[in-house]
Amino acid sequence: MAFDIYLLEAIINGLLLGGVLALLALGLNLIFGVIDVIWISYAELVMLGMYAVYWLHAYYGVPLVLAGFIAILGVAALGFLVHYLVISPILSSPPINQLLATGGLLFFLQAFAMLLFGNEFRNIGLRLPIIVIADMYISFARLLAFGAALLGMVALYLFLSRTFIGTAIRAVSQDREIMAIMGVDTKKVYLITSAIGGGLAGLAACLLVLQYDVHPDVGLSFGPITFMICVLGGLGRLLGGFIAAFVMSQFITIGGLYLDLEWGYVLAFVFFIGMMFWRPQGILGTRS
Repeated sequence: MAFDIYLLEAIINGLLLGGVLALLALGLNLIFGVIDVIWISYAELVMLGMYAVYWLHAYYGVPLVLAGFIAILGVAALGFLVHYLVISPILSSPPINQLLATGGLLFFLQAFAMLLFGNEFRNIGLRLPIIVIADMYISFARLLAFGAALLGMVALYLFLSRTFIGTAIRAVSQDREIMAIMGVDTKKVYLITSAIGGGLAGLAACLLVLQYDVHPDVGLSFGPITFMICVLGGLGRLLGGFIAAFVMSQFITIGGLYLDLEWGYVLAFVFFIGMMFWRPQGILGTRS
Protein backbone atom coordinates (compact mmCIF):
# COMPACT_ATOMS: atom_id res chain seq x y z
CA MET A 1 0.00 0.00 0.00
CA ALA A 2 2.83 2.40 0.93
CA PHE A 3 4.52 1.61 -2.40
CA ASP A 4 1.37 2.62 -4.28
CA ILE A 5 1.03 5.83 -2.27
CA TYR A 6 4.62 6.85 -2.97
CA LEU A 7 4.22 6.12 -6.68
CA LEU A 8 0.97 8.08 -6.83
CA GLU A 9 2.65 10.95 -5.01
CA ALA A 10 5.47 10.95 -7.58
CA ILE A 11 2.98 10.93 -10.46
CA ILE A 12 1.01 13.85 -8.98
CA ASN A 13 4.19 15.86 -8.36
CA GLY A 14 5.25 15.05 -11.93
CA LEU A 15 1.98 16.48 -13.25
CA LEU A 16 2.48 19.64 -11.20
CA LEU A 17 6.07 19.99 -12.43
CA GLY A 18 4.90 19.35 -15.99
CA GLY A 19 2.59 22.35 -15.86
CA VAL A 20 5.45 24.77 -15.25
CA LEU A 21 7.72 23.04 -17.80
CA ALA A 22 4.89 23.22 -20.35
CA LEU A 23 4.60 26.96 -19.73
CA LEU A 24 8.34 27.41 -20.26
CA ALA A 25 8.21 25.42 -23.50
CA LEU A 26 5.09 27.27 -24.65
CA GLY A 27 6.83 30.63 -24.92
CA LEU A 28 9.89 29.18 -26.68
CA ASN A 29 7.74 27.16 -29.09
CA LEU A 30 5.56 30.17 -29.88
CA ILE A 31 8.60 32.25 -30.82
CA PHE A 32 10.09 29.49 -32.96
CA GLY A 33 6.77 28.65 -34.64
CA VAL A 34 6.18 32.24 -35.72
CA ILE A 35 9.67 33.72 -36.19
CA ASP A 36 11.60 30.49 -36.92
CA VAL A 37 14.38 31.44 -34.50
CA ILE A 38 15.39 29.49 -31.37
CA TRP A 39 16.15 31.75 -28.44
CA ILE A 40 18.97 29.92 -26.66
CA SER A 41 18.85 32.71 -24.07
CA TYR A 42 15.16 32.20 -23.24
CA ALA A 43 15.83 30.75 -19.77
CA GLU A 44 17.93 33.81 -18.91
CA LEU A 45 14.83 35.97 -19.40
CA VAL A 46 13.20 33.76 -16.76
CA MET A 47 16.21 34.35 -14.49
CA LEU A 48 15.87 38.13 -14.82
CA GLY A 49 12.15 37.85 -14.10
CA MET A 50 12.91 35.90 -10.92
CA TYR A 51 15.34 38.61 -9.85
CA ALA A 52 12.70 41.27 -10.55
CA VAL A 53 10.16 39.52 -8.30
CA TYR A 54 12.79 39.02 -5.57
CA TRP A 55 13.98 42.61 -5.45
CA LEU A 56 10.52 44.14 -5.73
CA HIS A 57 8.99 41.94 -3.02
CA ALA A 58 11.80 41.04 -0.62
CA TYR A 59 13.83 44.26 -0.83
CA TYR A 60 11.37 47.03 -1.68
CA GLY A 61 8.31 45.50 -0.01
CA VAL A 62 6.07 45.50 -3.09
CA PRO A 63 3.13 43.08 -2.63
CA LEU A 64 3.94 39.74 -4.24
CA VAL A 65 1.07 39.80 -6.76
CA LEU A 66 1.95 43.34 -7.88
CA ALA A 67 5.65 42.42 -8.05
CA GLY A 68 4.76 39.45 -10.27
CA PHE A 69 2.63 41.64 -12.54
CA ILE A 70 5.46 44.17 -12.91
CA ALA A 71 7.94 41.36 -13.62
CA ILE A 72 5.70 39.91 -16.35
CA LEU A 73 5.40 43.30 -18.05
CA GLY A 74 9.14 43.92 -17.65
CA VAL A 75 10.18 40.59 -19.18
CA ALA A 76 7.61 41.08 -21.97
CA ALA A 77 9.29 44.41 -22.75
CA LEU A 78 12.67 42.67 -22.61
CA GLY A 79 11.43 40.06 -25.10
CA PHE A 80 10.37 42.92 -27.38
CA LEU A 81 13.84 44.50 -27.10
CA VAL A 82 15.63 41.19 -27.70
CA HIS A 83 13.85 40.80 -31.02
CA TYR A 84 14.23 44.46 -32.02
CA LEU A 85 17.91 44.79 -31.12
CA VAL A 86 19.30 41.26 -31.59
CA ILE A 87 17.03 39.09 -33.73
CA SER A 88 15.59 41.53 -36.27
CA PRO A 89 18.97 42.63 -37.73
CA ILE A 90 20.01 39.00 -38.37
CA LEU A 91 16.62 37.52 -39.27
CA SER A 92 17.68 36.79 -42.83
CA SER A 93 21.07 35.39 -41.75
CA PRO A 94 21.85 31.66 -41.66
CA PRO A 95 20.42 29.79 -38.63
CA ILE A 96 23.90 29.29 -37.17
CA ASN A 97 24.34 33.07 -36.92
CA GLN A 98 21.03 33.35 -35.10
CA LEU A 99 22.04 30.60 -32.66
CA LEU A 100 25.38 32.28 -32.03
CA ALA A 101 23.70 35.65 -31.43
CA THR A 102 21.20 34.28 -28.89
CA GLY A 103 23.94 32.13 -27.35
CA GLY A 104 26.08 35.24 -26.95
CA LEU A 105 23.12 37.01 -25.36
CA LEU A 106 22.84 34.09 -22.89
CA PHE A 107 26.41 34.61 -21.65
CA PHE A 108 25.97 38.38 -21.61
CA LEU A 109 22.85 38.18 -19.42
CA GLN A 110 24.51 35.68 -17.07
CA ALA A 111 27.58 37.91 -16.70
CA PHE A 112 25.39 40.99 -16.30
CA ALA A 113 23.40 39.33 -13.50
CA MET A 114 26.62 38.17 -11.83
CA LEU A 115 28.09 41.70 -11.87
CA LEU A 116 24.85 43.32 -10.76
CA PHE A 117 23.61 40.86 -8.13
CA GLY A 118 26.63 38.71 -7.22
CA ASN A 119 26.58 34.92 -7.07
CA GLU A 120 24.58 34.59 -3.83
CA PHE A 121 21.50 32.38 -3.71
CA ARG A 122 18.51 34.55 -2.84
CA ASN A 123 15.05 33.55 -1.67
CA ILE A 124 11.91 35.65 -1.36
CA GLY A 125 11.36 34.15 2.10
CA LEU A 126 7.81 32.97 1.45
CA ARG A 127 7.05 29.62 3.10
CA LEU A 128 3.98 28.04 1.55
CA PRO A 129 2.39 25.03 3.27
CA ILE A 130 2.68 21.36 2.32
CA ILE A 131 -0.65 19.64 1.69
CA VAL A 132 -0.98 16.17 3.20
CA ILE A 133 -3.53 13.85 1.55
CA ALA A 134 -3.61 10.15 2.50
CA ASP A 135 0.09 10.16 3.50
CA MET A 136 1.01 12.00 0.29
CA TYR A 137 2.89 15.28 0.53
CA ILE A 138 1.93 17.80 -2.16
CA SER A 139 3.72 21.13 -2.46
CA PHE A 140 1.22 23.99 -2.36
CA ALA A 141 3.73 26.12 -4.28
CA ARG A 142 3.77 23.57 -7.10
CA LEU A 143 -0.02 23.29 -7.01
CA LEU A 144 -0.34 27.07 -7.24
CA ALA A 145 2.22 27.17 -10.06
CA PHE A 146 0.38 24.39 -11.91
CA GLY A 147 -2.93 26.26 -11.72
CA ALA A 148 -1.38 29.55 -12.84
CA ALA A 149 0.43 27.79 -15.69
CA LEU A 150 -2.83 26.24 -16.92
CA LEU A 151 -4.56 29.63 -16.77
CA GLY A 152 -1.69 31.18 -18.73
CA MET A 153 -1.89 28.49 -21.41
CA VAL A 154 -5.69 28.80 -21.69
CA ALA A 155 -5.37 32.59 -21.96
CA LEU A 156 -2.81 32.21 -24.76
CA TYR A 157 -5.07 29.74 -26.60
CA LEU A 158 -8.02 32.14 -26.38
CA PHE A 159 -5.84 35.03 -27.51
CA LEU A 160 -4.55 33.13 -30.54
CA SER A 161 -7.98 31.80 -31.51
CA ARG A 162 -10.34 34.68 -30.65
CA THR A 163 -8.48 37.89 -31.48
CA PHE A 164 -7.44 39.50 -34.75
CA ILE A 165 -3.79 39.76 -33.71
CA GLY A 166 -3.84 36.14 -32.54
CA THR A 167 -5.25 35.05 -35.88
CA ALA A 168 -2.50 37.00 -37.66
CA ILE A 169 0.12 35.29 -35.49
CA ARG A 170 -1.27 31.84 -36.37
CA ALA A 171 -1.44 32.75 -40.04
CA VAL A 172 2.17 33.96 -40.11
CA SER A 173 3.29 30.80 -38.31
CA GLN A 174 1.71 28.69 -41.08
CA ASP A 175 3.05 30.64 -44.08
CA ARG A 176 4.95 33.86 -43.42
CA GLU A 177 5.81 34.48 -47.09
CA ILE A 178 2.19 34.39 -48.27
CA MET A 179 1.05 36.56 -45.36
CA ALA A 180 3.66 39.18 -46.25
CA ILE A 181 2.41 39.22 -49.86
CA MET A 182 -1.17 39.62 -48.59
CA GLY A 183 -0.20 42.78 -46.73
CA VAL A 184 0.26 41.46 -43.19
CA ASP A 185 2.96 43.42 -41.35
CA THR A 186 5.15 40.48 -40.36
CA LYS A 187 7.63 42.72 -38.51
CA LYS A 188 4.85 43.89 -36.21
CA VAL A 189 3.67 40.31 -35.71
CA TYR A 190 7.21 39.25 -34.83
CA LEU A 191 7.55 42.00 -32.22
CA ILE A 192 4.19 41.16 -30.64
CA THR A 193 5.08 37.46 -30.60
CA SER A 194 8.41 38.18 -28.92
CA ALA A 195 6.67 40.30 -26.30
CA ILE A 196 4.15 37.52 -25.62
CA GLY A 197 6.97 34.98 -25.38
CA GLY A 198 8.74 37.28 -22.94
CA GLY A 199 5.53 37.66 -20.94
CA LEU A 200 5.23 33.88 -20.67
CA ALA A 201 8.84 33.76 -19.46
CA GLY A 202 7.92 36.39 -16.87
CA LEU A 203 4.93 34.34 -15.71
CA ALA A 204 7.14 31.26 -15.43
CA ALA A 205 9.60 33.33 -13.37
CA CYS A 206 6.83 34.31 -10.95
CA LEU A 207 5.94 30.63 -10.46
CA LEU A 208 9.51 29.36 -10.18
CA VAL A 209 10.59 31.97 -7.63
CA LEU A 210 8.03 30.49 -5.24
CA GLN A 211 9.92 27.18 -5.28
CA TYR A 212 13.57 27.90 -6.09
CA ASP A 213 16.35 30.25 -5.05
CA VAL A 214 17.38 32.79 -7.64
CA HIS A 215 21.00 33.17 -8.75
CA PRO A 216 22.74 34.07 -12.05
CA ASP A 217 23.02 30.43 -13.19
CA VAL A 218 19.44 29.42 -12.41
CA GLY A 219 18.63 29.51 -16.13
CA LEU A 220 20.95 26.53 -16.62
CA SER A 221 18.60 24.50 -14.42
CA PHE A 222 15.64 25.02 -16.78
CA GLY A 223 17.10 25.98 -20.16
CA PRO A 224 18.31 22.52 -21.31
CA ILE A 225 15.17 20.65 -20.21
CA THR A 226 12.95 23.32 -21.83
CA PHE A 227 14.85 23.02 -25.11
CA MET A 228 14.60 19.21 -25.01
CA ILE A 229 10.83 19.45 -24.40
CA CYS A 230 10.42 21.75 -27.41
CA VAL A 231 12.42 19.41 -29.66
CA LEU A 232 10.66 16.31 -28.33
CA GLY A 233 7.24 17.82 -28.95
CA GLY A 234 8.21 19.13 -32.38
CA LEU A 235 9.74 22.60 -32.65
CA GLY A 236 6.99 25.18 -33.03
CA ARG A 237 4.23 22.70 -32.06
CA LEU A 238 2.46 24.14 -29.01
CA LEU A 239 0.42 21.00 -28.30
CA GLY A 240 3.47 18.79 -28.85
CA GLY A 241 5.46 20.78 -26.31
CA PHE A 242 2.57 20.53 -23.85
CA ILE A 243 2.51 16.73 -24.16
CA ALA A 244 6.30 16.41 -24.04
CA ALA A 245 6.49 18.49 -20.84
CA PHE A 246 4.28 16.06 -18.96
CA VAL A 247 6.11 13.03 -20.37
CA MET A 248 9.52 14.38 -19.33
CA SER A 249 8.28 15.46 -15.90
CA GLN A 250 7.09 11.91 -15.19
CA PHE A 251 10.52 10.50 -16.01
CA ILE A 252 12.08 13.06 -13.66
CA THR A 253 9.79 12.46 -10.67
CA ILE A 254 9.33 8.69 -10.99
CA GLY A 255 13.05 8.24 -11.65
CA GLY A 256 13.68 10.39 -8.59
CA LEU A 257 11.41 8.12 -6.53
CA TYR A 258 13.26 4.88 -7.34
CA LEU A 259 16.78 6.32 -7.66
CA ASP A 260 17.35 10.03 -6.97
CA LEU A 261 16.50 13.31 -8.64
CA GLU A 262 19.70 13.48 -10.69
CA TRP A 263 19.03 10.02 -12.08
CA GLY A 264 15.51 11.13 -12.92
CA TYR A 265 16.98 13.79 -15.20
CA VAL A 266 19.37 11.22 -16.66
CA LEU A 267 16.47 8.90 -17.51
CA ALA A 268 14.58 11.79 -19.11
CA PHE A 269 17.65 12.60 -21.22
CA VAL A 270 18.08 8.95 -22.27
CA PHE A 271 14.42 8.83 -23.29
CA PHE A 272 14.90 12.03 -25.29
CA ILE A 273 17.91 10.60 -27.14
CA GLY A 274 16.00 7.40 -27.92
CA MET A 275 13.05 9.37 -29.27
CA MET A 276 15.35 11.42 -31.49
CA PHE A 277 16.58 8.20 -33.12
CA TRP A 278 13.04 6.87 -33.55
CA ARG A 279 11.19 10.10 -34.35
CA PRO A 280 13.64 12.96 -34.96
CA GLN A 281 10.87 15.36 -36.00
CA GLY A 282 9.30 15.14 -32.54
CA ILE A 283 6.00 13.78 -31.24
CA LEU A 284 3.79 16.05 -33.36
CA GLY A 285 6.40 17.30 -35.82
CA THR A 286 6.33 16.54 -39.51
CA ARG A 287 9.21 15.45 -41.67
CA SER A 288 10.55 18.22 -43.84
